[in-house]
Amino acid sequence: MSLPRVGITVGDPAGIGPEIAAAAASDRAVREACTPIVYGEEYLPAARGAARPGIRIGTVSAAAGRAAHDAIVHAVTDAMTGDIDAIATAPISKAAFALAGLPWRGHTELLAHLTGASSVAMMFHSDALRVILATVHIPLAEVPTMLTAERVAAVIRLAAGELPRFGFARPRLALAGLNPHAGEDGLLGTEEARTLTPTVARCRAEGIDVTGPFPADTLFGRAARGEFDAVIACYHDQGLIPVKLVAFGRAVNVTLGLPIIRTSVDHGTAFDIAGRGQADPGSLIEAVLLAARLAKRKSDVGS
Repeated sequence: MSLPRVGITVGDPAGIGPEIAAAAASDRAVREACTPIVYGEEYLPAARGAARPGIRIGTVSAAAGRAAHDAIVHAVTDAMTGDIDAIATAPISKAAFALAGLPWRGHTELLAHLTGASSVAMMFHSDALRVILATVHIPLAEVPTMLTAERVAAVIRLAAGELPRFGFARPRLALAGLNPHAGEDGLLGTEEARTLTPTVARCRAEGIDVTGPFPADTLFGRAARGEFDAVIACYHDQGLIPVKLVAFGRAVNVTLGLPIIRTSVDHGTAFDIAGRGQADPGSLIEAVLLAARLAKRKSDVGS
């Protein structure tokens, strides 16, 4: 049987993306699991001389932001037409995107735009812990406003619908509270009582196995011990701190809700070590392997 074709985008060419993309594409386990295809191949270490003007290793620039964007667009186009079966992306720089005049704050927003997906969510997947973010790249001060009943319900439904692809036939979901002690009956915040608790009740009435909101300071430990299959976090750092504590370098970022398979790393561009041969490709290798497994599972179901 033919292996799934996984596109690997190089990310920001001024960061560690090209190094880890090259390492992942040549990794033995990767080549046994899929056929890797690099997008932005001209920025790999062996082809540095071909890098376009305006890109300096370790430096944020508009040219690098545009190059990262173009590689993503190319890969998504091929995934949408079936020329490749999945995408695994190296990290980009939000600052470089902004300098290039691009309106998207990260991969998630850009991928939703390119694929026409109406509802997406970011999940960090590891053997130890799986976390889905209800809000992503927004200032902390804006989280309570963005954490609407509609948004939280959409993320819960996405999680319930998508986690079976990862081996959880009826996933046990838990929602983290926004405030300390999940609001302490309104003493420490009212978002739980006003928004989160009613939304959980509504989703449970739809047949989804979701509970909460629970105090975040104990919830992630409960999930890591196997009580829940995934946690829905209210904001970026609430969810990513515990994931990176227990599985940094092994966790994989997956975009839920897309019509294509997309995985990514659990780290950033690391401009400070770019070009020095110090970058660890482990997370990107895990991302490619997960993308290949998801693509194969999708193919097996469809055949």
